[in-house]
Amino acid sequence: MTPFNPHKPEFDEFDDETRRLFQATIDFFEGKGKAWLLQQDRDRVWYDEFLDFQKKERVFATFLTPAEQAGGDPNKRWDEARITKYSQILGFYGMSYWYVWQVSILGLGPIWQSRNQAVKQQTATLLDEGHIFAFGLSEKEHGADVYTSDMVLTQTGEGTYVANGGKYYIGNGNKAGLVSVFGRIEGLPTGPKTQDGYVFFVVDSRHPAYKLRKNVVNSQMYVSAFDLEDYPIRDQDIIHVGSEAFDAAINTVNVGKFNIGFGAVGAVEHVWHEAITHAENRVLFDSRVTDFPQVRALFTESWIRLAAMTLYSERAVDYMRSASADDRRYLLFDAIEKMTVSRQGAKVYDLIADCIAARGFENDMYFPVGAIAMMGLPRLEGTVHVNMALALKFLQSYLFSPTDRSLALLAVRKPGQPSRVPDAAFAPAFKATRAAIRAARPLLDRVPGGHGPALPPRRRDRSDDTYLWHQGPASGLGAVRFHDWRAVYADFAHLPNVEVLLEQVDAFQALLGATPLSKPQMRDLDLLLVVGDLFTTVAYGDLILQQANISRTDNDLIDSIFEVLVGDISQYALTMSNKATMTEAQAKAARAIVRRPAFDRDRTDKVWAEARATAGNYAMNQ
Repeated sequence: MTPFNPHKPEFDEFDDETRRLFQATIDFFEGKGKAWLLQQDRDRVWYDEFLDFQKKERVFATFLTPAEQAGGDPNKRWDEARITKYSQILGFYGMSYWYVWQVSILGLGPIWQSRNQAVKQQTATLLDEGHIFAFGLSEKEHGADVYTSDMVLTQTGEGTYVANGGKYYIGNGNKAGLVSVFGRIEGLPTGPKTQDGYVFFVVDSRHPAYKLRKNVVNSQMYVSAFDLEDYPIRDQDIIHVGSEAFDAAINTVNVGKFNIGFGAVGAVEHVWHEAITHAENRVLFDSRVTDFPQVRALFTESWIRLAAMTLYSERAVDYMRSASADDRRYLLFDAIEKMTVSRQGAKVYDLIADCIAARGFENDMYFPVGAIAMMGLPRLEGTVHVNMALALKFLQSYLFSPTDRSLALLAVRKPGQPSRVPDAAFAPAFKATRAAIRAARPLLDRVPGGHGPALPPRRRDRSDDTYLWHQGPASGLGAVRFHDWRAVYADFAHLPNVEVLLEQVDAFQALLGATPLSKPQMRDLDLLLVVGDLFTTVAYGDLILQQANISRTDNDLIDSIFEVLVGDISQYALTMSNKATMTEAQAKAARAIVRRPAFDRDRTDKVWAEARATAGNYAMNQ
């Protein structure tokens, strides 16, 4: 694995103009230098210089304009491969710069999903002029509760309205060329059961009826509170009404939150370079700091977790780009990118902090710039709790279908019994060992569609990801079908820790089948969150292995990643066993998930040597 190094970037998979804009962005930050970057952050300077740069180079216009609105420009398209790579680059240099980009993506989401061609054309023009955008969803009293809004649109005549209400925690709200505002139409019902009254409309932050109140955070970024006071709205300013407005809000977050994990990867990569170089060059008690066993262990785990974040994220891009109405697997992997990768980034930050200690607080270090951001990333665009609740909707279809469910049913089927066994007959099959599942695997070919959808190809092609603006209703998640994740794991089952993790998954499935959660437990989100941690670790490992296969990742690093994941699953299982609402039988089943990883000193030494060799590879220009 090679962490991103701006002095030796690798952008070979991208086209000429994309590479040029990536390099121009690197040159901008490296040309300004580290001292400037840190001083701008300390003084909380609004990033006019960066925005002037992106305007001149037309970065946002090129990367964030779908081909439909490109006016024939062959370089403009919505391409998640380069959008996420740019998120990583900006995260590397500072989360404030990532944030202005990220919030513009969110602000554009409802617009690009709209059928309002006039607003879309206006937006394309504003992008060409260098404007940024904002997403007016959250409110102070309701947070991101999409069902509740005090932003009210009141009809004043045929095709005319006034908007009144406040929005809170709205990035870019101080300078946005357009703000996509979510609200409700007065007199029409809204809520989980009826969405008739929801509405999305656009406003200009420079309008006199747009009242900018304050920046709600003490930061270089501007996270605004604003009010609309009798702001005039016309029919042509409305971009969504009814259920389409609700779906546009959810689908926009689906697009935007994907970038959070990539911002985390970039920030951690910068901190890695800074920390490993410092520790390698520091001598205490006649020893290099990197020779201390505890420091070595912390850095090795940091390196392994960063490698896992990178592998997962690279493969998740392919699911986003291959998404369609018939393949919505991206919704699970998107949620994991947002919550798991960002939390892993925070974990790495914490591990590295213990390696560099007081050095991390000094005023010439990037480390403090990213520290607050890394604490915040898991809590943006829906908290971990919200995204885990979404991920849990896929537990049954991913973990037990199409493979384990089909195989186990076939394994317990009596001769002459119909191939579609009722669900009630499936419960005993949860206890099947992997040997029984392997024995039944050839029978899977006899089940129509039994293997599930194919794995997507690697997607770094030069094309527009149009489906993201046509996701449709934010419902029907139970119908999403997944591939054979066990087949992915089987390719690496010769690695000791992959084998151990599969044993843990068997035990987890046995828990859910033999001691299923009761209805009250299914409403206990505190318990379900740790169930989700167990489940999503399986999916996290799935995509790590898929990408490892594509990138020909060394087996020592893969086995080391799964050594860490085995430990994580054991920790989650112990946490689950200690939840007050667990029965004794369930607690016993949870403890049965715990496994000791397979340790290998030679393997660990090789991984550490690779990590240590990166010391001195990069330092930001001063």
